[in-house]
Amino acid sequence: MELQETQDYDADPGRVFAMFCDQAWREETCRAMHAIDYSVSIERSGDTVVVRTTRVLPAQVPEPAKSLVGDPLEIVQTESWTAEPDGDGTRRAEVDLRISKQPASMTGTITLQPSGSSTRRTVTGDIRVKIPLLGRRIEPEIAKAIRAALEKEQECARPYLGG
Repeated sequence: MELQETQDYDADPGRVFAMFCDQAWREETCRAMHAIDYSVSIERSGDTVVVRTTRVLPAQVPEPAKSLVGDPLEIVQTESWTAEPDGDGTRRAEVDLRISKQPASMTGTITLQPSGSSTRRTVTGDIRVKIPLLGRRIEPEIAKAIRAALEKEQECARPYLGG
């Protein structure tokens, strides 16, 4: 299942990127998402900044799906960002999201692009649940959870960016 979400932030891409690479902000978003447990690591290696977030969250899926995916869920998200922006200030990341011990994942990209004095974040991804017959029914629930997480990140960004 394809996912595409776009959000705007009231800051330039450099400030938004710095926020995404701020361990304290990442931890705050985990708490805002009601993570039972979480860890965040941010490593710069050459031309790449890797942000890895592991969150243990209550499964917010319909009851029949809980028996399949388990409760709680451990979600491991890895973002591999280009350390330097493009000529116009755009930054990009490859994103890999996995639900531990489950055949569910999303791979895709995140783009931070200048939009006037703001930044537009676009997340595109391919959500896959490799469970015969049921996978396609569960994929929209995972998309809904990803959208909710993106909205929570945007909510947590407002005070960080001063807006």
